[in-house]
Amino acid sequence: MSERHFDVAIIGAGINGAGIAIDAALRGLSVVILDKNDMCSGCSAISSRLIHGGLRYLEYGEIPLVYESLHERRNLRLNAPHLVEPLRICIPIFKGARRGPLMIRLGMIAYDLLSIRKTVPNHEMLNSAEIQAAEPGLRKEGLRAAARYYDAQVKYAERLVLENLLGARSAGAEILTHCEVTEIRFSQGAVDSLSYVDRIDQTKHELSAGTVVNAAGPWVDRVLATAPTRTDRHIGGTKGSHIIVRRFDGAPKDAFYVEAAADGRPFFILPWNDQYLIGTTDIRYGGDLDDIRVSDEEVDYLLSESNRVFPAAGLSRADIHYAYAGVRPLPYQDKGPESAITRRHIIKANRKVGKGLISIIGGKLTTYRSLAEQAVDKIAKLQKRKLPKCRTRDNLLPGTWGREEALERLQSLGVLSDEGVRRLLSIYGGRATDICEICDTNQSLAKPIDGQGRVLAAEIAFVLREEFAKTLADVVFRRTMLGLDADQGRPLYETIADIAASERGWSAEQRSQQLDHLLAFSDSWRVN
Repeated sequence: MSERHFDVAIIGAGINGAGIAIDAALRGLSVVILDKNDMCSGCSAISSRLIHGGLRYLEYGEIPLVYESLHERRNLRLNAPHLVEPLRICIPIFKGARRGPLMIRLGMIAYDLLSIRKTVPNHEMLNSAEIQAAEPGLRKEGLRAAARYYDAQVKYAERLVLENLLGARSAGAEILTHCEVTEIRFSQGAVDSLSYVDRIDQTKHELSAGTVVNAAGPWVDRVLATAPTRTDRHIGGTKGSHIIVRRFDGAPKDAFYVEAAADGRPFFILPWNDQYLIGTTDIRYGGDLDDIRVSDEEVDYLLSESNRVFPAAGLSRADIHYAYAGVRPLPYQDKGPESAITRRHIIKANRKVGKGLISIIGGKLTTYRSLAEQAVDKIAKLQKRKLPKCRTRDNLLPGTWGREEALERLQSLGVLSDEGVRRLLSIYGGRATDICEICDTNQSLAKPIDGQGRVLAAEIAFVLREEFAKTLADVVFRRTMLGLDADQGRPLYETIADIAASERGWSAEQRSQQLDHLLAFSDSWRVN
């Protein structure tokens, strides 16, 4: 790396960084992307996992953002159909709520109009009797009406980030995970190079770059602090927390978007991964960005509001499988309600620090592609280069190709259950064919490692060989997605560690250290 010069160095391998990497690489720029942890180990992994237009943003007059989001939703449905699926959402309207039937209806009409050429149906309004018949577990007292509409869900945001990185790598980009940038250097007032530490082996490195894109999410200001010149504060993030619970009595068939009685803030109750994902909160946060936990108050708030809307649920802490929390990288704003802070992204050229340094402030899962297009256009202007047009609007992500062939290959193995075949297709898409090829060449890996026939031994080898996983936590939580199951995949940790140790040549001590780290990470998501 020290001998190479890159047109663009991107710091942060979340959804924005990954989107910029693939766009820039496809336009012919030489690209390297670095992250101090694994890819998608920060803000992108703690979202509500929705690809949505931002219905709530209409209240704050952010019409352009809603329009952009709705059209990017359509693009993602076409470019990553194995990862992004339609989701029907219900908004119940109770007496005394801040948003009555008329306001909700007007919002729905605007939402439909802004999503012209969409791939999902228009909204519908239901009276009290109709919604009670459709969702008998819903609270009946004070129920006036309901609205139903469609958005989309990305079950595994981690895989969406990964496939963008895989596409970037195919276009020539270098992917450096677990590599922490320690210094951004300048020469004659312009970006010159950066230094980083490989956190796996603690070695120090340098690379040369013409432009540095700071896409570190909540850590944007921390990255800017590695430059020689100080700048104004950029990020004033708010904390968002989710709890993941068992299927409960009276659980809804559809997703629910509900106004909380405690503070009027909307929150979601989402069917997800054979569980229910409930959140999110929105609280100003000034604590440690590397050690964020769901607070007792947030847990009580989400449980109480869910039990109010679905009275038979009776949810308690014992019903929580795990929880996660993180900070939204929103623009710094010291006054006003958290919900009013804009969700629009900002692509800021840090000219006070030096030429060639750009910081990304804000951004959403839904709009990462358009953000990336704008960022690469800005890079072209800064470098005074004429680049080809953006290609990502119609660029299918890697797993979209060959899904029918992958289905046939998985079924022909004869060792997976139907659920196992569906699981692999939902995670890897057409790339599951490559897992089958590993099975063909190594019969010891052509078998399930669980009793339900869901998880292939070859998967572990595949993600280590082909998806730049370096740790067991990478494998479990951000590649095979077993860490998001109700049991966090814990019964399989030892077996996974054995396969990974064989693939990586780990010593017994290294294997033990990896397991300890994996268990500590899993435990950090537990709620006491």
